[in-house]
Amino acid sequence: MALTIKDLEAIKAKLAKRINDRKAGLAKAEQTGKKQILVCASTGCLSNKAIEVTEAFEKSVRLHNLSDKVEVSKTGCHGLCSQGPVVLVYPEGIFYRKVKPTDVVRIVEEHLIEGNPVKELIWPNQLDEKKNIIPLNKTHFYKHQVKIALKNAGVIDPENIDEYIACDGYFALNKVLTSMSQDDVIKLITDSQLRGRGGGGFPTGLKWSLTKKSVNKKKYVCCNADEGDPGAFMDRSILEADPHSIIEAMAIAAYAVGADEGFIYVRAEYPIAVQRLETAIAQAKKYGFLGNHIFGTNFNFKLSLRLGSGAFVCGEETALMTSVEGNRGEPRPRPPFPAVKGLFGKPTLLNNVETYANITRIILNGPQWFTKIGTEKSKGTKVFAVGGKINNTGLIEVPMGTTLRTIIYDICGGVPNEKEFKAAQTGGPSGGCIPAKLLDTPIDYENLTAIGSMMGSGGLIVMDEDNCMVDICKFYMEFCVEESCGKCVPCRIGNKRLLELLTKFTEGKAKESDIAKLEELSAHIKATSACGLGQSSPNPILSTLKYFRDEYIAHTKGQCPAGACKSLTGYYIDPAKCKGCSSCARNCPVQAISGTIGKPFKIDQVKCIKCGACARNCRFQAISKK
Repeated sequence: MALTIKDLEAIKAKLAKRINDRKAGLAKAEQTGKKQILVCASTGCLSNKAIEVTEAFEKSVRLHNLSDKVEVSKTGCHGLCSQGPVVLVYPEGIFYRKVKPTDVVRIVEEHLIEGNPVKELIWPNQLDEKKNIIPLNKTHFYKHQVKIALKNAGVIDPENIDEYIACDGYFALNKVLTSMSQDDVIKLITDSQLRGRGGGGFPTGLKWSLTKKSVNKKKYVCCNADEGDPGAFMDRSILEADPHSIIEAMAIAAYAVGADEGFIYVRAEYPIAVQRLETAIAQAKKYGFLGNHIFGTNFNFKLSLRLGSGAFVCGEETALMTSVEGNRGEPRPRPPFPAVKGLFGKPTLLNNVETYANITRIILNGPQWFTKIGTEKSKGTKVFAVGGKINNTGLIEVPMGTTLRTIIYDICGGVPNEKEFKAAQTGGPSGGCIPAKLLDTPIDYENLTAIGSMMGSGGLIVMDEDNCMVDICKFYMEFCVEESCGKCVPCRIGNKRLLELLTKFTEGKAKESDIAKLEELSAHIKATSACGLGQSSPNPILSTLKYFRDEYIAHTKGQCPAGACKSLTGYYIDPAKCKGCSSCARNCPVQAISGTIGKPFKIDQVKCIKCGACARNCRFQAISKK
């Protein structure tokens, strides 16, 4: 069945009330219209029994004969991953958090039937001091955000193509195919100044233009969904919440550059994203948005999935294409660039998930709308997965130029347990660490590069006073050593030498002269590695040497200021505070603590594994880490 623009308009009109209630519910509270219960069905919430919560709502709605008054649906991520499972009730826009299946009956009976929201279950930040409900878009987490790539996340059922159409889905593709030339599309994307959201921020319009100019009867478009950075889940969340936005954008890109076939390279470790992509592709084929003569034109496009096996290096564009071809994922020399010779030796366009997620809104709203958001050289928004030592772990989308302070304190609620913020690491294992003194730096491509970090795909890991920056670097270098494909000597051997040096520091065996060795070796690896993995792997070391050099020096003196390196720290019992209760000894997993009841106990530092069980179980705060 090939849908026309009239079919799209009819579907949109049919579902307009449902979708508009959800959007309005973010901003105002109304007690009219059919109730909608939306349960977040992203990976985080599903791991906390969101399926059981959904089934409990469906059962309770049936038992109370509310099926004609209440709809139960699932959505993608709402952003507040630390509060899952998340349930929203529309049209009021009530945000219930950490909902258990046993909470469902109460929500149905008290809220849906009696009209009294269950305030104990509402996310606390949606309530003011007098326990009045605040519109969601006025709460601290949401009011600073601007949703473009995440425009439909938490709003639509990702497995319902009609709901995507109701949010203007496939209207951009129709516009492009029926009223724009290839050059028109590329000019529009170029004028928007959209830059690639997967790494160094290469201009998207320029990449499309270069691919179109390559003369070949066969061309490909690819989507890089091989998100491998520790702590990153931006692309996964977009695919789980809004898979059709990527399919539509790839079809638009294919038309613009002259391609007729595309591949989405997605991590096999993302089973929910894979399943929803498969469902979306099947639906798009059924409606005629994939296949031949799309919207009655001469444009043909087919799309397939390819599953990655967890190799971090396959996030590099040439290694990804090598893997799609069925070969070992290793990078190729450039030039020739993929726009000239890419997948199967043919001209290929490759963008990542978040880049594609911006395309349809730019097509429909125009480039001037997009360029009003962001900074002079970095337009639009950026999605970040914020994790680590932060109160509100989750997914956010903010305008380029938003400061790190706004993200950490205003949006994500600051550092837990009143600890001091120490640093934030952006750009994954290849990014740099940003110290507290640079909290007010506007986040965009140029500013991050200037302070020794990078945008990368958008992972943002927060660290507090208890984190050792040398140990953090060791963790990321271990990751890079493990994930190196081994093709080039600087990355294969050089990173191992860096890891050995960092290990010496964390074990208290390094000398001050080893700091110079770290800097020299890092510079050589950056300059001579074959691909982006090796070229950027020393970044955490170089940025921490720049901002936290005193910690490296302290380690050469046998001290870890943060008390995180086990070889340089130990747990000690204060005889003046110890009551001789034996709780520490009873909880020690290696019998490293001995003593007599009623008298101070002692810790054998040779046997002690520094697990901290003794300190956690001491009621008298007699045990400290030194």
